Amino acid sequence: MIRFFDILFSLLGLIILSPIIILLIFLGIIENGSPIFRQKRVGINQIIFFLLKFRTMHKNTKSTATHFVDFSKVKSFGLFLRSTKLDEIPQLFNVLMGDMSLVGPRPSLFSQRKLIIERNKRGIFKVKPGITGLAQISGINMKTPTLLAKTDFKMIKKLNLSCYFYYIFMTFFVILKK
Repeated sequence: MIRFFDILFSLLGLIILSPIIILLIFLGIIENGSPIFRQKRVGINQIIFFLLKFRTMHKNTKSTATHFVDFSKVKSFGLFLRSTKLDEIPQLFNVLMGDMSLVGPRPSLFSQRKLIIERNKRGIFKVKPGITGLAQISGINMKTPTLLAKTDFKMIKKLNLSCYFYYIFMTFFVILKK
């Protein structure tokens, strides 16, 4: 049932947000010539998939976790995209393709070894990664891999349709609150 809502909401999101997507693509082309980037991430069963995002940094910036980024590499338009979470919109295509869900643990980079170890201990890779979840609405990020893995485990242990809708609703609330 969650997959049905993933498809429905990602399609609706892409349709409703299409004017914004087109505008962001156009502005991204103007700013750095390449508005969208693909980054290898760890998916369900630790299978590699390419996460799509709007580019927020210079085109040749090394692929690394956000908390390790030298913010001088982030473009001014990129700061706006990050602060509004608009850089995440292309992940709706990942949801539509089945690589991700709207709700689940955020997909990690392969270089985030400690997080991968902590998630392996807890069976986190048995579920699809997501755009949002308990960690995101709680303000927990990948800087604290053990806490993140514990929070992800707590979420997936109880994840059902009502939790799914709750996390989506709370994500919008958290974004609007900022």
